[in-house]
Amino acid sequence: MFAAYIDEIIMACAGVWMAAIGFGYIELSVPPHQAWLGNLVKHFKWMGPLLLGIAALLAVVSPT
Repeated sequence: MFAAYIDEIIMACAGVWMAAIGFGYIELSVPPHQAWLGNLVKHFKWMGPLLLGIAALLAVVSPT
């Protein structure tokens, strides 16, 4: 039972992590010479909840 949902669990954990960084609950230190990483972190605000939604949808429609 648990093994059938392991990918959804991993996606949900990654979504929570991304949303926490995007909304400022967790600080991700960005080195000054990597501006692209700072731009990517700005997108975590919508990418994290989207990943959580996809994980929930896949868990609901899972055949097991």
